[in-house]
Amino acid sequence: MATANMPKPAHADADTLLSRKFGKETVNYFSSSPLNRVSFLRSDNLLLSSALKHPSTKFLLFNQLAPLSQTFAQLYYASYQEIEAFVPLNIFDKPEKEIIQTYDSGKAAPLVVFLGLNESQPENGFSYKSYKGNPYFAVDITPRGALEEKAKHIIEAAESKGLIFNKARILTDLPPDDAAIYAQARQIIDWNVRNAFCGACGHPTISVNAGSKRACPPTDLGLLKNGSSTDNCRPPCHTRNTISNLSFPRTDPTVIVAVVSHDGKKVLLGRQKRYPPCWYSTLAGFIEPGESVEDAVRREVWEESGVVVSRVIIHSTQPWPYPASLMIGAIGQTAKPEDEVVNLSHDPELEEAQWFDIAEVEEALRTGVSSFGGPKPAGYKEGTLRLAPSTAIAYFLIEAAAKTELLGNQYLPRI
Repeated sequence: MATANMPKPAHADADTLLSRKFGKETVNYFSSSPLNRVSFLRSDNLLLSSALKHPSTKFLLFNQLAPLSQTFAQLYYASYQEIEAFVPLNIFDKPEKEIIQTYDSGKAAPLVVFLGLNESQPENGFSYKSYKGNPYFAVDITPRGALEEKAKHIIEAAESKGLIFNKARILTDLPPDDAAIYAQARQIIDWNVRNAFCGACGHPTISVNAGSKRACPPTDLGLLKNGSSTDNCRPPCHTRNTISNLSFPRTDPTVIVAVVSHDGKKVLLGRQKRYPPCWYSTLAGFIEPGESVEDAVRREVWEESGVVVSRVIIHSTQPWPYPASLMIGAIGQTAKPEDEVVNLSHDPELEEAQWFDIAEVEEALRTGVSSFGGPKPAGYKEGTLRLAPSTAIAYFLIEAAAKTELLGNQYLPRI
């Protein structure tokens, strides 16, 4: 039987009608995961149970959202043998309906999230139906509650091997594939932890569907055991009155934009007070309810800088797991010189917004790029413009804005 592997996307060098018309696709950091998420199999407890104990399965462990790592630039993937005292083999034995019906608040369960299958690593033989590849899970081993001591033992064992929990505020030194896996895992674990209680009735929720949903159970066997109730019914909750009785992970859409002047000769960038000297970046902000991406770009740019944007085009996107944003990158352009007057009196978020000549931006892309807290790059001239590295979508937006020919002369004419 042929395997049902998810087709890999055409990469930047593929020659297609769309690539000829709009240029090569930008692949941003934290995206393009090597895993097939097989999201339709998250409710298949037979797959999950068999994957959990397979020799090829890899577990990414988190303590307070810090991933277990070999170095600051390399994650560590544990085997099941390293966590078996914390994660019981029967954790996925029941289907979702039975998990909800048999909820017992007196029994602690670890948070285990199924991430997907790495189909490029099928050599160890895991297969299920027509699907093959190494299974990947994420596990939250933060010491808390009834599992605190077991979690501490795993943490101590890991640290005794010289492993570390990478507590960097933002991880940008991981290889691209690991960065994408980490981003998925961090975001889903963070969401689970933040939603441990029902937003409607305030009672504890439980993780179902391999970590991708949370439910507010109508009953609790623990109420009978501890004598706090004569039955096992929990208080009524309106989340159980309709089919919408589950909560799902959230993603916060955010616009981030490089603005080009009407004549295509300048780029608008801004800086916050916390930025290093001479460091500027693109403007950004959350999309509000009932707002299109294009409208959000125009609103955010005007609120933060006073500049009036006309045409907006989407450039690329980047998942940003701090905690749950999807950065929607755009290029905007003003229509006339009078729209380009900078006015910071609306929203005080920026310390400064400034128009930079294309030549100055291009020079910064060559000699002024470095990580946010890193040293100044070789060749950097003191006092000149500094920019974020290519792990940030802002880099590619600024690059595209500076190389206006990529967007077509009909949009950004050189005058």
